[in-house]
Amino acid sequence: MAAIAGITYLSDTRVEVDVDVVERLNRELRRLNDEGVTEVVMRNPRSRHNLAVGQGAGLKIVFDGSCGYYCGGLNNGAVIEVARNVGWGTGEAMASGSISVGGSAALGTGAGMRGGLIHVKGDCGPRTGAAMKGGTLIVEGSVGYLAGFMTHAGDLIVLGNAGEALGDSLWEGRIYVAGEIRGLGNDANVVEPDDDDSARVHALLRAQGIDGEFPFKKIVAGQKLWYFDNRNPEAWLKI
Repeated sequence: MAAIAGITYLSDTRVEVDVDVVERLNRELRRLNDEGVTEVVMRNPRSRHNLAVGQGAGLKIVFDGSCGYYCGGLNNGAVIEVARNVGWGTGEAMASGSISVGGSAALGTGAGMRGGLIHVKGDCGPRTGAAMKGGTLIVEGSVGYLAGFMTHAGDLIVLGNAGEALGDSLWEGRIYVAGEIRGLGNDANVVEPDDDDSARVHALLRAQGIDGEFPFKKIVAGQKLWYFDNRNPEAWLKI
């Protein structure tokens, strides 16, 4: 492996990278993955944006601080760990892999994600899980307004509270909230999860080291918006 300024090879499969000196960082990460490196430790991320975007399977990327917006976007199998906080759009449109955030996340976490797992140990801002199309998004803290907006598929699991307009224009996604719900969005309804639902959600939590029994409420679509009805246009005008 050729020596590159800013990259310290801790072993054949593990390296340490200084974000400040690596040009075209995401391309370098893909190259390291192709070379057989399996773990990259990122020093001094300093809340830089667009870090670890479009990474593939077989690579674990550890950030020892905070990251800015779109961290882990378009993830395609990488395991990404952020020690502290992240900006907006974390994991946007990711297909597979996992992202773990030790602190809190800004708005739009997991927006448009199609698969994989995002686990935020703190709070998330507005529009968490907006337009999700698959995967699992776990928030140990609370989420802001419009969480689960237009969610099509996948699981949004919130251990804390949820803000206004939860599940607005929800489709077939599943939202579970253990805390208080400040307000439901258009066409969202609260139901009690059945035993199978509860067992599945708690199993997802235990897999992330979260133990305990949580009194989840399940939010599902009322299905009034699934098909346009010209006899009830007011429902659509509220979106």
